[in-house]
Amino acid sequence: MKSKIILSLFIVFSVMFSAQNTDQQNITKSFSAFLNQLKNKQIDQAVEGMYPKFFTVVPKDQMKMVLNMTYNNPIMKVEILSSKVNAAEKPELIDGEYFSLIDYAMRIRFNAETMNDEMRNSIKNMLVQKYGQGNVMYYKNEMAYYINAKSKAYAISKDKKNWKFLMVEKEMKSNLAKVLPKKILDTL
Repeated sequence: MKSKIILSLFIVFSVMFSAQNTDQQNITKSFSAFLNQLKNKQIDQAVEGMYPKFFTVVPKDQMKMVLNMTYNNPIMKVEILSSKVNAAEKPELIDGEYFSLIDYAMRIRFNAETMNDEMRNSIKNMLVQKYGQGNVMYYKNEMAYYINAKSKAYAISKDKKNWKFLMVEKEMKSNLAKVLPKKILDTL
Protein backbone atom coordinates (compact mmCIF):
# COMPACT_ATOMS: atom_id res chain seq x y z
CA MET A 1 0.00 0.00 0.00
CA LYS A 2 2.78 2.43 0.97
CA SER A 3 4.68 1.71 -2.23
CA LYS A 4 1.54 2.43 -4.33
CA ILE A 5 1.16 5.85 -2.67
CA ILE A 6 4.82 6.65 -3.24
CA LEU A 7 4.59 5.49 -6.85
CA SER A 8 1.44 7.58 -7.38
CA LEU A 9 3.12 10.68 -5.93
CA PHE A 10 6.18 10.09 -8.09
CA ILE A 11 4.00 9.87 -11.21
CA VAL A 12 2.06 13.03 -10.30
CA PHE A 13 5.26 15.01 -9.69
CA SER A 14 6.83 13.65 -12.88
CA VAL A 15 3.82 14.73 -14.95
CA MET A 16 3.79 18.20 -13.34
CA PHE A 17 7.54 18.68 -13.88
CA SER A 18 7.27 17.43 -17.46
CA ALA A 19 4.43 19.88 -18.25
CA GLN A 20 6.40 22.77 -16.74
CA ASN A 21 9.49 21.79 -18.71
CA THR A 22 7.42 21.50 -21.91
CA ASP A 23 6.05 25.04 -21.44
CA GLN A 24 9.54 26.42 -20.99
CA GLN A 25 10.85 24.45 -23.98
CA ASN A 26 8.01 25.80 -26.15
CA ILE A 27 8.76 29.35 -25.00
CA THR A 28 12.47 28.90 -25.71
CA LYS A 29 11.76 27.46 -29.16
CA SER A 30 9.29 30.23 -30.07
CA PHE A 31 11.55 33.01 -28.81
CA SER A 32 14.56 31.57 -30.65
CA ALA A 33 12.49 31.64 -33.86
CA PHE A 34 11.57 35.28 -33.11
CA LEU A 35 15.24 36.20 -32.62
CA ASN A 36 16.12 34.41 -35.86
CA GLN A 37 13.55 36.54 -37.67
CA LEU A 38 15.35 39.64 -36.40
CA LYS A 39 18.73 38.14 -37.30
CA ASN A 40 17.50 37.38 -40.82
CA LYS A 41 15.95 40.87 -41.08
CA GLN A 42 12.42 39.49 -41.48
CA ILE A 43 10.97 42.57 -39.87
CA ASP A 44 7.29 42.02 -40.78
CA GLN A 45 7.33 38.49 -39.32
CA ALA A 46 9.18 39.65 -36.18
CA VAL A 47 6.63 42.42 -35.59
CA GLU A 48 3.81 39.86 -35.89
CA GLY A 49 5.52 37.94 -33.09
CA MET A 50 5.35 40.90 -30.72
CA TYR A 51 2.81 41.37 -27.93
CA PRO A 52 -0.24 43.03 -29.58
CA LYS A 53 -1.06 45.25 -26.57
CA PHE A 54 2.29 47.00 -27.07
CA PHE A 55 0.94 48.41 -30.33
CA THR A 56 -1.59 50.45 -28.35
CA VAL A 57 1.42 52.44 -27.09
CA VAL A 58 3.77 52.24 -30.09
CA PRO A 59 1.88 51.80 -33.37
CA LYS A 60 2.81 48.71 -35.40
CA ASP A 61 3.95 50.82 -38.40
CA GLN A 62 6.23 52.85 -36.15
CA MET A 63 7.74 49.66 -34.70
CA LYS A 64 8.38 48.32 -38.20
CA MET A 65 10.04 51.62 -39.13
CA VAL A 66 12.30 51.52 -36.03
CA LEU A 67 13.32 47.92 -36.67
CA ASN A 68 13.96 48.62 -40.36
CA MET A 69 16.07 51.64 -39.44
CA THR A 70 18.03 49.45 -37.02
CA TYR A 71 18.54 46.30 -39.09
CA ASN A 72 18.24 47.51 -42.71
CA ASN A 73 20.11 50.80 -42.48
CA PRO A 74 22.96 51.05 -45.04
CA ILE A 75 24.76 53.73 -42.97
CA MET A 76 24.72 51.90 -39.64
CA LYS A 77 24.82 48.20 -40.43
CA VAL A 78 23.67 46.23 -37.41
CA GLU A 79 23.81 42.44 -37.54
CA ILE A 80 22.86 39.87 -34.98
CA LEU A 81 25.68 37.35 -35.23
CA SER A 82 24.26 34.88 -32.73
CA SER A 83 21.64 34.59 -30.03
CA LYS A 84 20.95 32.23 -27.18
CA VAL A 85 18.07 31.81 -24.77
CA ASN A 86 19.63 31.22 -21.34
CA ALA A 87 16.42 30.59 -19.41
CA ALA A 88 12.66 30.90 -19.52
CA GLU A 89 10.77 31.04 -16.25
CA LYS A 90 7.73 28.92 -15.49
CA PRO A 91 4.69 30.73 -16.96
CA GLU A 92 2.54 32.57 -14.41
CA LEU A 93 -1.15 33.31 -14.98
CA ILE A 94 -1.97 36.99 -14.36
CA ASP A 95 -5.20 38.65 -15.50
CA GLY A 96 -6.03 35.89 -17.97
CA GLU A 97 -2.61 35.75 -19.64
CA TYR A 98 0.50 33.68 -18.99
CA PHE A 99 3.77 35.55 -18.51
CA SER A 100 7.25 34.04 -18.62
CA LEU A 101 10.43 36.06 -18.17
CA ILE A 102 13.11 35.13 -20.69
CA ASP A 103 16.81 35.74 -20.12
CA TYR A 104 18.75 35.81 -23.39
CA ALA A 105 22.01 36.96 -24.94
CA MET A 106 22.99 38.19 -28.40
CA ARG A 107 26.29 38.88 -30.12
CA ILE A 108 25.84 41.97 -32.30
CA ARG A 109 28.13 43.59 -34.87
CA PHE A 110 27.66 47.32 -35.36
CA ASN A 111 29.50 48.66 -38.43
CA ALA A 112 30.89 52.18 -37.90
CA GLU A 113 33.01 52.64 -41.02
CA THR A 114 30.85 55.43 -42.50
CA MET A 115 31.11 57.50 -39.32
CA ASN A 116 33.65 60.13 -38.35
CA ASP A 117 35.67 59.81 -35.11
CA GLU A 118 33.35 62.08 -33.13
CA MET A 119 30.31 60.06 -34.15
CA ARG A 120 32.11 56.76 -33.35
CA ASN A 121 32.98 58.01 -29.86
CA SER A 122 29.42 59.13 -29.29
CA ILE A 123 28.11 55.74 -30.42
CA LYS A 124 30.66 53.95 -28.22
CA ASN A 125 29.58 55.94 -25.16
CA MET A 126 25.94 55.13 -25.85
CA LEU A 127 26.68 51.41 -26.33
CA VAL A 128 28.83 51.21 -23.18
CA GLN A 129 26.11 52.96 -21.17
CA LYS A 130 23.50 50.48 -22.42
CA TYR A 131 25.50 47.21 -22.38
CA GLY A 132 28.36 47.83 -19.94
CA GLN A 133 32.09 48.51 -20.40
CA GLY A 134 33.20 44.88 -20.78
CA ASN A 135 30.49 44.06 -23.30
CA VAL A 136 31.46 46.53 -26.05
CA MET A 137 34.63 46.07 -28.10
CA TYR A 138 35.77 48.26 -30.99
CA TYR A 139 37.95 46.73 -33.70
CA LYS A 140 39.66 49.51 -35.59
CA ASN A 141 40.76 47.26 -38.48
CA GLU A 142 37.08 46.44 -39.15
CA MET A 143 35.75 49.81 -37.97
CA ALA A 144 33.07 47.90 -36.12
CA TYR A 145 31.78 47.42 -32.61
CA TYR A 146 31.06 43.96 -31.28
CA ILE A 147 28.52 43.85 -28.50
CA ASN A 148 27.67 41.09 -26.05
CA ALA A 149 24.12 42.05 -25.17
CA LYS A 150 22.43 40.40 -22.21
CA SER A 151 18.73 41.16 -22.19
CA LYS A 152 15.33 40.12 -20.98
CA ALA A 153 11.96 39.76 -22.62
CA TYR A 154 8.53 38.53 -21.67
CA ALA A 155 6.73 35.71 -23.42
CA ILE A 156 2.98 36.24 -23.17
CA SER A 157 0.18 33.86 -24.10
CA LYS A 158 -3.50 33.25 -23.39
CA ASP A 159 -3.26 29.50 -24.05
CA LYS A 160 0.41 28.53 -23.40
CA LYS A 161 0.67 27.59 -27.07
CA ASN A 162 0.87 30.82 -29.06
CA TRP A 163 3.52 33.04 -27.51
CA LYS A 164 4.05 36.72 -28.25
CA PHE A 165 7.07 38.65 -27.06
CA LEU A 166 7.88 41.95 -25.45
CA MET A 167 11.46 43.14 -25.01
CA VAL A 168 12.21 44.55 -21.58
CA GLU A 169 14.59 47.52 -21.65
CA LYS A 170 15.06 50.28 -19.08
CA GLU A 171 14.35 53.04 -21.57
CA MET A 172 10.99 51.44 -22.40
CA LYS A 173 9.72 51.23 -18.80
CA SER A 174 7.17 54.02 -19.18
CA ASN A 175 5.70 52.30 -22.26
CA LEU A 176 5.79 48.90 -20.58
CA ALA A 177 3.84 50.33 -17.63
CA LYS A 178 0.94 50.95 -20.00
CA VAL A 179 0.65 47.31 -21.14
CA LEU A 180 2.01 45.03 -18.42
CA PRO A 181 0.27 44.09 -15.17
CA LYS A 182 1.56 45.76 -12.00
CA LYS A 183 2.78 42.43 -10.62
CA ILE A 184 5.12 42.08 -13.63
CA LEU A 185 6.23 45.73 -13.51
CA ASP A 186 7.20 45.37 -9.87
CA THR A 187 9.77 42.72 -10.86
CA LEU A 188 11.51 44.92 -13.45
